[in-house]
Amino acid sequence: RMMAYTEQEQRNLDLVQAMFDHVLIPMDGEAADRFIAADYIQHNQWVDTGLAPLKAFLRKVRGENPDAVHDIKRRFADGDHVIVHYHVRRFAGDPGFAVMDIFRIEGDMIVEHWDTVQDVPTESPNPYSPF
Repeated sequence: RMMAYTEQEQRNLDLVQAMFDHVLIPMDGEAADRFIAADYIQHNQWVDTGLAPLKAFLRKVRGENPDAVHDIKRRFADGDHVIVHYHVRRFAGDPGFAVMDIFRIEGDMIVEHWDTVQDVPTESPNPYSPF
């Protein structure tokens, strides 16, 4: 069913989608200034807080995995938060990661980020994928 979003929630969804399209999918940290506040709060435990460490992380990841794919499966808005569930594959044949990001938006900028990352197993006791 279609969810009914407020105008602000739809703007927040659009902002996060544009950030994926211009920053995360191409792994282009230099485009991040348009979407992410310079002093944003980072809860990912592998990256320091703020925009500069995120840019450095994206440069490193793009260098290591230039063919990585970020395949968005679903996204939701709830007030000033946007949740995105997606499949990251670093290279052809990679089972990859199931990722859920939560972004908090203030104004027209992402100001806070949380995520959960899970390896996609090659074998599972149940028939359903993590997506």
